[in-house]
Amino acid sequence: MVHHVRDIAYAEDASRVRTGTAPRAMASLRNLAIGTLRLTDQTNIAARLRHHTRDASRPLITLGIL
Repeated sequence: MVHHVRDIAYAEDASRVRTGTAPRAMASLRNLAIGTLRLTDQTNIAARLRHHTRDASRPLITLGIL
């Protein structure tokens, strides 16, 4: 299920990151973002990711840091 969300939200299958440990690192960062949104009871991950990219402080607000 997580791979499906990563592929839809980040187009992971089309990623050009293919060498070394970079693919695993990018998948981990994507999992972190998705997991954080799920912890805050977000149901539409793709929409929330688009929403958070508009303002750099929104992820921090979601985490309760700001």
